[in-house]
Amino acid sequence: MNGPATPAAPPAAMVDFLCRSGLTRDARSARWTPLTGGVSSDLWRVDTPDLTVCVKAALPTLRVAGTWNAPVGRNAVEVAWLRFAADHAPHAVPRVLAHDEGAGVFAMEFLDPAQHPVWKSELMAGRVDPASAREVGDLVGRLAAASTRAEARGTLTSRFATDDNFRRLRIDPYLLTTARRRPEVGSRLTELAERTQAARVALVHGDVSPKNILLGPHGPVLLDAECAWWGDPAFDVAFCLNHLLLKALTAPTDERSARARRLSRAAEAWWSGYSDHISWESPADLHARAATLLPALLLARIDGTSPVEYVTAEADRAMVRAFAVEQLKAADGPGLLGVFADWERMLSA
Repeated sequence: MNGPATPAAPPAAMVDFLCRSGLTRDARSARWTPLTGGVSSDLWRVDTPDLTVCVKAALPTLRVAGTWNAPVGRNAVEVAWLRFAADHAPHAVPRVLAHDEGAGVFAMEFLDPAQHPVWKSELMAGRVDPASAREVGDLVGRLAAASTRAEARGTLTSRFATDDNFRRLRIDPYLLTTARRRPEVGSRLTELAERTQAARVALVHGDVSPKNILLGPHGPVLLDAECAWWGDPAFDVAFCLNHLLLKALTAPTDERSARARRLSRAAEAWWSGYSDHISWESPADLHARAATLLPALLLARIDGTSPVEYVTAEADRAMVRAFAVEQLKAADGPGLLGVFADWERMLSA
């Protein structure tokens, strides 16, 4: 990965924020430890005699090979989403402890990694548990449903009218960049981008990726809601299931077929947990939108602005590309689980 590295010392603005936050009496002598795993923010663990917290600041230029700029105001969007989620699933997000919107910095509860393994690490190690996948789907669906209730909807539609943020973080780098690079399906990707941008249905997390999900003792914990947006919940469905497809490629070649089967069962469990909560629209309509977005996002993780870091062999990249293009060209797609079934068959051939 090219781009700026995590600094050796925390930015002064982050230290100043902690001093002003009132969270500790000893901010300047605190031990700051950089945390890894993301491209969009500076994230530090801070230890003082009083407390241990995470301090996060959004970067104006993301740490990717290409140029990817994004508004730092997304930091406030994330805080708003975390507070919304805490109202409906308090164990499912870290608590926000302090926030300076002007400085673009906030502090949140530190969750012990020993008790909160990252779901991505589990999947990469081949530990595929459908029960965990169902819990993740259940949580994402529960929060989407909560956002559509009459008492919440009015406030959330205005607070998360973050169209420009979502376009710059998701629509442009994933769908439209890929459309320019893969002209054979460019019109289809542009159509999907326009459809997604136009939807105004529910609150969307925008980055439901296994790297942003911890498997905690009280259930899954969601992180990194910088992309939160009042829009199309089908995006969250397709975004997460896309990662389950790709994780099959982390297995040795002779184990990929078996890994893909286990991941398909996990995807089925994820969708079952999520779909139980769909009350705001026809489940069939949401399913159809998610199913057409799934291969688009699969292709985007090969040819978009942020290619997945663990699919590096050109043969694997070509295989993913060919599969996604074929799915996008199909007049009538096979549905979410049909995409997984086709993926299984390809890896078994």
